[in-house]
Amino acid sequence: MNKELLTILVCPVTKLPVRLLSRSNLQILNRIISEGNLQNAAGQRVDSQFSQALIARNNTMIYPVKDGIPIMLEDQAIPVNQLEGKISLT
Repeated sequence: MNKELLTILVCPVTKLPVRLLSRSNLQILNRIISEGNLQNAAGQRVDSQFSQALIARNNTMIYPVKDGIPIMLEDQAIPVNQLEGKISLT
């Protein structure tokens, strides 16, 4: 992911900056996706694992990055509240 682009992106929901999701949290996220236990903000099951993801600075929304392109669409966001107790956001 282009680091310069990362400095200007903001979450469309919270309007806060985003950062890359840590590798360890990405692995946990992908495991939850493979188990079929994750929905996006539109209520659709997330089927595809992510090679990268962005998370809003207030740790409320996760956005997929596909082929180096961040998908910053509100309905494609993953609400973090469904991951409580599963990933570390500190």
